[in-house]
Amino acid sequence: MELWINLTVNGLATGMLIFLLASGLTLIFGLMHVLNFAHGGLFAWGAFAGVWFYSITSSFILALLGAILTGLVLGFIMERLIIKPVYGNTVQQILITLGFMLVLSEMLKVVWGPNQIAAKVPPALAGSWEFGDVLIIKYRFFLIIMGLLIFAIFYFILKRTKIGLIVRAGVINNEMVQALGINIKRMFLFVFMTGAALAAFGGALMAPYSGVIYAEMGMDFMILAFIVVVIGGMGSFPGSLFAAALVGLAGSYMAYYVPDLSLAVNMIIMVLVLFFRPQGLFAVKG
Repeated sequence: MELWINLTVNGLATGMLIFLLASGLTLIFGLMHVLNFAHGGLFAWGAFAGVWFYSITSSFILALLGAILTGLVLGFIMERLIIKPVYGNTVQQILITLGFMLVLSEMLKVVWGPNQIAAKVPPALAGSWEFGDVLIIKYRFFLIIMGLLIFAIFYFILKRTKIGLIVRAGVINNEMVQALGINIKRMFLFVFMTGAALAAFGGALMAPYSGVIYAEMGMDFMILAFIVVVIGGMGSFPGSLFAAALVGLAGSYMAYYVPDLSLAVNMIIMVLVLFFRPQGLFAVKG
C-alpha cells in the first residue's frame, strides 16, 4: 500500500508540473489557434529566473513572483514580435516558434552559462512526513496542492467572470466576439501572456523538484505538454488537468513496474485517444 501511495504522489506531482505548462498551451491553442513550439522555452526561462531570484533574495515566494514576471515580459515580447505577424499561417507558426525555441535556449546559455545549475528545495518545504510505513515528501505534496489551486483559480475565472466568458466565447467563435465590439487582439495578448506566465511558474516549481536545471529542459517537457493537450482536448482547461494527471501517473507506475515502457507509455495513450476520440477526451466544441 505504501508503495502505491508513493508512486501516486510522485505521479501527481509530475502531472501538476506538466499541467502548468499544458494549461497555458491549451488556452493559446484553443483561443488563438497558434501552434507555439517555443512554449517550453518559457518554461525553462521560468526555471532559471526562479533559481536566480531565489539566490539573491532567499525567498521562495519572491522567486516564484520573479519567474511569473519573467514569463509575462517574454510573453508580451513574443506575442508582439513573433506570433502577431503569423496569425492564421500554421506552417509559419511552426517554423518561427521552433526557431525562437532555439533562440530562448541559447540565450539561457549566454546569460547563465552552458552548465547545469543546482536548485535547492526551500527549507520550509524540505524533508518529508511519515505516516507509519508511508513517506510523503513535502515538496511533492506542495506541487499537487499548487496545481489544484491554480486549476481552481483559473476555472473560476473562466466560468464565473466576464473575462472568462469572453475567452470561452473566443474559443468557440472569435469572429463573432470581435463583431460584438470586443478587441480580440488585446484578448489574444492577454491570453498569451497568461499562458507564458503559467509556463514560467511551472518552470520555477520544477527546478527544486528536479534538483538541476539546464537550457534544453524546455523541449523535454514541451513534448509531454503537447501530448497532454492532444489527450485532454484543445481548449479544455479541465481536460489539461485530467490528461496531465494521467500522463504523470502512467509515467510513475510504468517507471517502477515496466521501466522499458516508461518513455513510450504516454505516446501509447495518445495514440489510443486519437484512434477512439480524435478530438480529445474533453474537447471544446468550435
